[in-house]
Amino acid sequence: GELVPESVAHALGRIESESVRMTGLVEDLLLLARLDEASPLQAVPVDLVEVLVTAVSDAQVADDDHEWEVEVPEGPAMVTGDAARLHQIAMNLLGNARRHTPAGTLVVGRVFVDAQDAVLEVHDNGPGIEPSKRDRVFQPFFTSKRSGTGLGLALVQKIVVYHNGRVAAGASPLGGASLQLSLPVS
Repeated sequence: GELVPESVAHALGRIESESVRMTGLVEDLLLLARLDEASPLQAVPVDLVEVLVTAVSDAQVADDDHEWEVEVPEGPAMVTGDAARLHQIAMNLLGNARRHTPAGTLVVGRVFVDAQDAVLEVHDNGPGIEPSKRDRVFQPFFTSKRSGTGLGLALVQKIVVYHNGRVAAGASPLGGASLQLSLPVS
């Protein structure tokens, strides 16, 4: 067969990556719309330790440019919620750390139980989030220049609110960014 000129190959690659991005955007918008309709999320016992361990192993498979680590307690960290949505949140937080940090960055997923809350944190030793932007990262379409659709963390916040939890962004003990999700212990 004939060789495709490099410029055409590049254009096709751009179209493909753009269509993947648009598909993700549409899926995110549909999910936001469904959440706005208050579609019932499941309320079953979910172990945040299991959620995190699964999410980090998925992230490791998808991206071996970053260093991935998990820190979890001996026992479970049980909350009441929708397991699929909580897994999606964990993937979103890990994906966010991956997108906003260079290759070789350490990303640590951590779960602990603190008073009335089970807490899931994602820390990295990347460039961090400017303090002025920390409160805005959960707004829809707030993005840095190199991120995806800009809906990821807005979705995270929306799902967390449905679970009577809260989410925050700050500085990581590793020197980069930290995203923290707190849910009431069941």
